Amino acid sequence: MNAERSQLYYTCVFLHVSFQAIQASVAASSRADDTPCWLDAQMLQMLSGELRRCRQEATPFTGVCQALDTAIYHCGLLMAQCPASVNHRLCQHHLEAIMSPLKLASERLSGNADRAVADPASLGRRLRSWLGW
Repeated sequence: MNAERSQLYYTCVFLHVSFQAIQASVAASSRADDTPCWLDAQMLQMLSGELRRCRQEATPFTGVCQALDTAIYHCGLLMAQCPASVNHRLCQHHLEAIMSPLKLASERLSGNADRAVADPASLGRRLRSWLGW
């Protein structure tokens, strides 16, 4: 993995873990699902800026850019409603919609996603193990 790809990989992992920590914090709150969710808007703004910077640096990696664009879109939706205009359930949904493409971007940068697609035997083994054959 070259230095640029490696830096992007670690940035995506950092962002994924950061949003995961936010999600855990929201989930740990004792409020009901329909009560307003109070996130730190400044922290979301900082993470959004980091997401956008990461997206700019990922320009050479098409599949990574697409995943980051999705994460940026959902982060924007969440920020437009924060703080207190979104309930816990919707907040969790937005956070999951941000984390999922970040995880995909990390996998693509690590090369693991490419290896799984490139190796049909590996795919077959995973499918058989999943089916219990």
